[in-house]
Amino acid sequence: MSKEDFHNLPFHKKINLLYTEGTFVVGIRYYGHKVNLYLLDDEYIEVFYNHKLDKIDKIDFLPRNHTRMKFYLDQIQLD
Repeated sequence: MSKEDFHNLPFHKKINLLYTEGTFVVGIRYYGHKVNLYLLDDEYIEVFYNHKLDKIDKIDFLPRNHTRMKFYLDQIQLD
């Protein structure tokens, strides 16, 4: 699946795809969110869960050069 195809999916289908076909890598805390990192088709995708509102605020690809990547480096393998 291309990034564009993933972006165009409805929110609930993104969640379903990650939970059924993605691989959970690690979870971190980041500015009031619990962020779960998934691997899907060699791409890392973050799911931002807001505890206070009890909802997912955002699902998006994590570019390998993003500064947030440093929080995950002990848990992932970059090629």
